[in-house]
Amino acid sequence: MNKIKVGILGATGMVGQRFIQLLDGHPWFEITELAASERSAGKNYEDSVGDRWKLETVIPEKVRRLPVKECRPGLDCRIVFSALDADVAGPVEEEFARAGYAVSSNSRNHRMDADVPLLVPEVNEGHLDVIEKQKKKHGNNGFIVTNPNCSTIGLVLGIAPLHQKFTIKKIMVTTMQALSGAGYPGVASLDILDNVIPFIGGEEAKMESETLKILGSLKNGAFVFADMKVSASCNRVHVKDGHMECVSVAFEKKPAPGDIISAWESFNPLKQYSLPFSPPAPIVVMKNEKRPQPRFDREIGKGMTCSVGRLRECPVLDYKFVLLSHNTIRGAAGAAILNAELLNVKGLL
Repeated sequence: MNKIKVGILGATGMVGQRFIQLLDGHPWFEITELAASERSAGKNYEDSVGDRWKLETVIPEKVRRLPVKECRPGLDCRIVFSALDADVAGPVEEEFARAGYAVSSNSRNHRMDADVPLLVPEVNEGHLDVIEKQKKKHGNNGFIVTNPNCSTIGLVLGIAPLHQKFTIKKIMVTTMQALSGAGYPGVASLDILDNVIPFIGGEEAKMESETLKILGSLKNGAFVFADMKVSASCNRVHVKDGHMECVSVAFEKKPAPGDIISAWESFNPLKQYSLPFSPPAPIVVMKNEKRPQPRFDREIGKGMTCSVGRLRECPVLDYKFVLLSHNTIRGAAGAAILNAELLNVKGLL
């Protein structure tokens, strides 16, 4: 099988490093191009990243000597994974799409665009139909697909099967978000040690708006947002990886607890495709009342599974529960790779 050539924009940063790690040995994709800032361009990858490689595994051998180029079209690949900082991602991703590339982006810039899918493959596969509008606009096969904010992905995975079966009207969510979500160097140690920071810039607004787009519908080529209310409170905690969220929901008609658990356990809409990054079960229900916990449960499904637990009745809304997802795998690089795998089986690459 001839592998699809892929490039990584922002390859030296934390999410870029995670892309490199996860794509190493991928059965469908092969890294052929790496791009980063002008400061890094012109060196091989190992020299460019230097001591800033922060993952537990070593730099893959095939990547070490690849040259780092500038983030401009002309890269020898069909798809580019964007790990660019939001300060520069918007126009760069547009330039690649106009040049005919498929862009699978982790950046926030185009998430709410009217012709860009904000994709969680298990939840809103049908939103890919809007890509045809982008192709017509660019006059080629170029387009952008984005994955949501890392905390939004966990929330949406946990509530999507419930909303599909029982219709959710209100959500209140409080997050406890890992340090790796802030990138590198991230949060200063003296700010987070022995502390919780009850503010993450822009995070609450993203959770509240992105959730509505993902759970909404696509009608006549336009997104119709879900008819629900979402209230988010986001906190940074002293955990390396794994975003934990405490969620309360109100339904149109309150289901039984057993029906909620059944909806979670039977939810596996991607099973038909056998995608390499699709976990055996996208949601795992934890029976132990003290779980999920980041240290023990963030790696389930190779980091692509959302864990839920502590389902109980809520005296204010209907039910409350806890969920956990790996923020740099399911919430960032892994999400964008899964998106690209779905694009491939749908014939969009």
